[in-house]
Amino acid sequence: MLGTFAGVFTPSILTILGIILFLRTGYVVGNGGLVGALLIIAIATAVSILTSISLAAIATNIDVKGGGDYYLISRTLGLEFGGAIGVVLFLAQSVSIAFYAIGFGEATSAIAGWESRLVVQVIAAIAVLVLFAFAWAGADVATKLQFVVMVVLVAALVSFYIGSISAFDSQTLGDSWAAPTGAVGFWVAFAIFFPAVTGFTQGVSMSGDLRNPGRSLPIGTFTAVGLSTVVYVSVAILLAGGAPLSVLVTDDGSAMRHIAVIGALVALGVIAATLSSSMASLLGAPRILQSMASDRVFPLIGWFAEGEGDANNPRRAVVLSLAIAMATILLGSVNVIAPVVSMFFLVSYGLINYATYYEARAGSPSFRPRFRFFNKGASLAGAILCVAAMLAINPIAGAAAIVLLFLIYQYLRRRAIPERWADAAHSHHFQRAVENIRALDGEIEHARNWRPQILVFSADTGRRARLLTFAKWIEGNSGLTAAFRIVPGKGIRKRIETDRQQEELQSEIADLGLEVHGRAILAADGMDALPVIVQSFGLGRIRANVVLFGWPESPDPAALGSYVGAISDVARLGVSVMSLSTDELRWGRFTSTPRKRRNITLWWEDDDSGRLALMTAYLCTRDPEWQHATIRLVADAGQDANATKAHLESMLEGARIDADVVTIDQATSEDVVRVCADATLVLMPMRLRRGELLDPFGGDMVALASLLPMTAAIHAGAPIVLDTDPASGLAESLATAERSVDEARERLRNLENQLDEANAVVATLRDGADPDPARQAEAIAEAQDRLERVHRRTLSARARVERTDADVQALLQHRLRT
Repeated sequence: MLGTFAGVFTPSILTILGIILFLRTGYVVGNGGLVGALLIIAIATAVSILTSISLAAIATNIDVKGGGDYYLISRTLGLEFGGAIGVVLFLAQSVSIAFYAIGFGEATSAIAGWESRLVVQVIAAIAVLVLFAFAWAGADVATKLQFVVMVVLVAALVSFYIGSISAFDSQTLGDSWAAPTGAVGFWVAFAIFFPAVTGFTQGVSMSGDLRNPGRSLPIGTFTAVGLSTVVYVSVAILLAGGAPLSVLVTDDGSAMRHIAVIGALVALGVIAATLSSSMASLLGAPRILQSMASDRVFPLIGWFAEGEGDANNPRRAVVLSLAIAMATILLGSVNVIAPVVSMFFLVSYGLINYATYYEARAGSPSFRPRFRFFNKGASLAGAILCVAAMLAINPIAGAAAIVLLFLIYQYLRRRAIPERWADAAHSHHFQRAVENIRALDGEIEHARNWRPQILVFSADTGRRARLLTFAKWIEGNSGLTAAFRIVPGKGIRKRIETDRQQEELQSEIADLGLEVHGRAILAADGMDALPVIVQSFGLGRIRANVVLFGWPESPDPAALGSYVGAISDVARLGVSVMSLSTDELRWGRFTSTPRKRRNITLWWEDDDSGRLALMTAYLCTRDPEWQHATIRLVADAGQDANATKAHLESMLEGARIDADVVTIDQATSEDVVRVCADATLVLMPMRLRRGELLDPFGGDMVALASLLPMTAAIHAGAPIVLDTDPASGLAESLATAERSVDEARERLRNLENQLDEANAVVATLRDGADPDPARQAEAIAEAQDRLERVHRRTLSARARVERTDADVQALLQHRLRT
């Protein structure tokens, strides 16, 4: 196992101080000027520092294993995001093998004086094959090679720094301040330079080979990033002062060799750095693929999960990385491959930063990183900076990379891979739920916001399946359903039975494929527990407004009395009640009826129960089972059948519900049975009276339902409004009351001004010396009379302000209570 220096710092620093440092830093300075080059270095370093902060936070919060960045993201954002970024990272590092190998080929060709592109490709291919042998042997053998490379790299930099002392010219530095005319664009230069800073994740890729990943990753990564930043900034300044821009604008690494006191050392540094960087990528990429294969993220990649030896060396994945690198070498140019590598890594770094922000934003108590300098704002800034850089480099390629990531994510999401570990999704969704519930509490309760929030009670498995399906229909994709199974009794044995019932209920819901919350409740007495469950269900504005029961199972009067009592108890709580009358025969009639031939027939009563029945019919048509069904509204014709029909059609138009209207003269229950004979579903308003369930005609609802197709008897426990104005109800009353307060206060201010003026007039008249005392006395009397009138009106205005303000406070209190 590896420590901080050998496992994190060394591979990271050698990859960062690699091909770009020796072959392209002069090119970046020559095309961007010193200011542009330093800005490019600053942006790239900002990305690496912010991403390093995010990596340090995640790495010190979980037990890091093999797979590097993929492991961190998959254990934070989940398998879908992890799999998507794992593919990108594997490709990025596999392409990087070729990227650094081609750099080695260019350097070797330049030293030997060969200018053929084919020669560069051949040298690169030979280099990759040699490195493949080290990777095949394992990380321990490959790591030993890196210490030799580091010695050569340090010698090359020392040679350059010493030579820069004599080559540096302040005049040349001043001339190199701005970008020259005809240079490549800023973001083109940035795309070529950015792979320089991607090496800081090489240590993360080796996480499975570290003794203490939680300690080694942040220390090794930050040390490598800090030291490399100093090197790049200093080299850029020294190149700007040591060679004119006319030379640097086409520089391929020769400027550093000419400035160095021993140019051969720089050449050796290029060769060593490129080989080391390629080696690091050849070690990192296979381990990402091996980790994904172990997690069975994609089909047909399980073969790559197998490793060799005690270190579990991923030799099979090494072979695939070799194949990708060889294919990439055919492109044959560092400048061509560099933007591709930049795009891949920017995508991965953006997601690493977002993953960390996502985890921190969720506020989970389990997120306790030992890294003290973490800030979720820094992670969000890092994610935004990565996306901005992608779009600035190449908007089309950047958008394409994001789309590719999204498509892979959607593919993995649709595969519905079973969850194998806990990630931050639970905390994130919980936090959002809490925030949304609090936001709902601050909203005004209004009839137009009514949504079905349904509780289903049933002890019979077969009946419960039909009830839950019916609840799904009347949700209309706009509400929620919870299924309860009350287990009567107490004691440890009943507790065990309740747990078993809970598992069976959840399994039944899963088999039905419904989005229903299931709960088994232990209660000493089921009938006593029922109203308590209804009242206590939910949180804030999310609370039950509909309770769904199955039809009475037994004609026994005592059992029926208990059933009616349960419905009455719920209705007295202001909660609507529905009771579904169906059996295997009638359910089979529903399933055998083609969707386009189904119809929902409801008996219309001009009350809240009738309006709830109509709303239920409409909500059913929002479900795929009923989206082609027709709604038929049946009503008593009254004294004028035409007028009744016109009135109902107008009501339906105002409610924006399509339905056919049928009127019956002096309708009876027999007429209802006749008209509903061809219905697929019947919705019937229900009345409760003295322990009985009554139909709209005052008859026995149980008897009527037995003669009908599948029927839902409905009793509204609260007002139901179909045609709602957004400004109506409590919202309108509150707005009106607030306007009255404003008007009353404005009137009071005017009267108080008039009162001050009247007092001033009286005081002036009393102090004046009128030669006619009688006239003065008359004027004072008139002024005092006006003063008293204004005073009375002022008192009245103050009382009105107090009354209207009290009205507003009362409405606000009512809104809080509801």
